[in-house]
Amino acid sequence: MILLTGANGQLGTEVRYFLDERGVVYVATDRTDMDITDKASVQKKFNEVKPSIIFHMAAYTAVDKAEDEGKEMDFQINVEGTKHIAEAAEEIGATVIYISTDYVFDGTKKDGEYLPDDVTNPQSEYGRTKRLGEQTVMSMCSKYYIVRTSWVFGQYGHNFVFTMQKLAKSHPRLTIVSDQFGRPTWTRTLAEFMVHLTENNAEYGIYHLSNEGSCTWYDFAKEILKNETIEIAAVTSAEFPQKAKRPQYSVMSLDKAKGIGFEIPHWKDALESMLRSSEK
Repeated sequence: MILLTGANGQLGTEVRYFLDERGVVYVATDRTDMDITDKASVQKKFNEVKPSIIFHMAAYTAVDKAEDEGKEMDFQINVEGTKHIAEAAEEIGATVIYISTDYVFDGTKKDGEYLPDDVTNPQSEYGRTKRLGEQTVMSMCSKYYIVRTSWVFGQYGHNFVFTMQKLAKSHPRLTIVSDQFGRPTWTRTLAEFMVHLTENNAEYGIYHLSNEGSCTWYDFAKEILKNETIEIAAVTSAEFPQKAKRPQYSVMSLDKAKGIGFEIPHWKDALESMLRSSEK
């Protein structure tokens, strides 16, 4: 049995639809029926479901709030919550798939893409707690996959794509950061990869998964709004200050994911597919 945490989030919703398409039986949970920050709540649900696989997608993702007002909740969910999941999973010999982030890196690598075993050095509270979550899973679980991803978009929930589309309706000109480089990730591609890992009994460990190709936020915005009559101006990160420091360069290598036979579409193709799906 598969158990999902964060099942009503952007990725969780995508995973549910994907599993439904394939006729896979699962139990979906969110904070109302399993509070991951409460050890007893987690134990109760695990005793009921007895899962063999856990897709752990629940996370605190308010990156800027995590720096101050959300700091405690960020830790409770991303670290303590993950500890409770890891502990309960290990007790019953279940496999944990933990979704992590490019924010575990400092974004200063100059000699190529980030590899799964590269040294981490998070520069934000969110990145720090997600890295602590990784370490918790690695230290407590015998069977685990850590999947680091970045720049996530999809047709369910809030994300950069919908934000750009919404702003384009009310603004004649948008200013977008052009000095941060990364890989966009379609939730569908990520959902497919999570299932691919478990169905193919891939080697346990850390994987990076985003869509093929890399770009800046400016490039991403231009592609999203390529059919709109709107001016998009490039600005530097310094001109667009935010509480949490973003990695300036977070292009992560996809070689390990490809090495287990997973085919990864280019982010432009993924974006086009996602936009077509959201119009239906």
